[in-house]
Amino acid sequence: NESWGYNPSFHMALDKYYGTPNKFKEFVDSCHSKGIAVIADMVFNHAFGQSPLVNMYWDAVNSRPAANSPWFNPVCPHPPYCWGYDFNHEKQATKDFVDRVTTFWLQEYRIDGIRFDYTKGFLNGNAGASAVRQAIIKRIGDTIWSVNPNAHLILEHWADNSEEKALADYGFMLWGNSTYNFHQAGQGNAQSNFSWAYHGARGWTKPGLVSYPESHDEERLMYEVLTYGSTANPNHNPRQLATGLRRAEAVNLFAYLIPGPRMIWMFGELGYDVSINNPCRVCNKPIRWNYYQVPERRRLYDVTSAIFNLRRAHPATFRDGQFTYSFSGNTKRMVFNSSGMDAVVLGNFAVTTQSIIPAFPSAGTWYDYFSGDSITVLDVNASISLAPGAYRVYTSVKLAQPQLALDVAELPTASASRVYPNPAANGFWFDSAGPGGRLTLVDAQGRVVRTWDRSGLSQEFYDLGSVPAGWYVVVLERDGVLERHALQIQP
Repeated sequence: NESWGYNPSFHMALDKYYGTPNKFKEFVDSCHSKGIAVIADMVFNHAFGQSPLVNMYWDAVNSRPAANSPWFNPVCPHPPYCWGYDFNHEKQATKDFVDRVTTFWLQEYRIDGIRFDYTKGFLNGNAGASAVRQAIIKRIGDTIWSVNPNAHLILEHWADNSEEKALADYGFMLWGNSTYNFHQAGQGNAQSNFSWAYHGARGWTKPGLVSYPESHDEERLMYEVLTYGSTANPNHNPRQLATGLRRAEAVNLFAYLIPGPRMIWMFGELGYDVSINNPCRVCNKPIRWNYYQVPERRRLYDVTSAIFNLRRAHPATFRDGQFTYSFSGNTKRMVFNSSGMDAVVLGNFAVTTQSIIPAFPSAGTWYDYFSGDSITVLDVNASISLAPGAYRVYTSVKLAQPQLALDVAELPTASASRVYPNPAANGFWFDSAGPGGRLTLVDAQGRVVRTWDRSGLSQEFYDLGSVPAGWYVVVLERDGVLERHALQIQP
């Protein structure tokens, strides 16, 4: 009944998964009291078999909507992107239905906007660009904006860039999947290019592109970094948790400072690394509240928070200023110019030390946002050396240094395995620079209490179950080599 909510049958009904209608209204009110807008993800491309609209006009012989259905196409007209039963958005009954549903949600629940699933399907065909589809979507937007002129409307469109630009010019925001390039950068692969995450690179005049390094449809950044990270430099291994998380900091820096609306997927600020396919693609994923207790993950949280705070506190620079960039290759650069404050953002996504020309807008004193240090620039094009995975944010005005869980030292070199948290309670994480091997838990009398065969992941969680409190030794045996870690288990 979950399936991420993309199998709708009753478009005006609040699913019990979200609580009662009054409880959902309380949730919306609570969000509003904290300055948070609530945007609902809605599906109007299709409906499933329980829908009364499907059942009222049904072709039992062919097991599909009848040809005289006021709402549905008998056969989906835009394969292979077909799910459930396809709405015919050119029919008046469908137009009326969509307008009534969207108006109901804005008026009854006071939501602040809608993210529309697969709007490219709002056409009886597979055209990359279509004036008919644009007119359908603009009508939907006009109806909603007549109810709430400030409603945030986001389209998962995937049509030709020319049509997406036209819709952005009209006031819509559009989904911009940039996960591949952000993930490649995190892994240390030189072919990454962030350009398509920026609306200006697509020729758009309005910043309506919602780009992101992660989403419900894509694999997790940290899962791919830990699984596929470059192993070319043994002293800088992205597959080692501490190193991978520092590289995620650099990815987040660029992903969330690029001008325009950004999306951060849940726990992306803590380096969530459970695969999208664990336990299944559309299943609920395990919640890792313990990530807050891991210093390297908490540091990623702090860095990500500092990025958003910087962006929000200085809109003249990061939203409205002049923006130039270099997004291809191992080293990447962003330069922000404004009358109040300039900023230069640099990153090295290689796994070896690289030089980059910072292209400072002017000579003089520049301040490192994260370290609080300053540099004197005499030659704006003099190259700067960056360690692998390192990044910099330089501003022309000295800002308050953000507080981070760990210091701002460069990335650590590959280290031995780690057991954390220590002391542990219900279980512990084992982080190793290399996958595989066997773990053994040995008590103070030398007795084997637990054994685990490690999978292909470099970082895994081990459930202690009913193991009594006390001191133990965790032994890693791999390739004939033993590695031991003391572990205290608390009641």
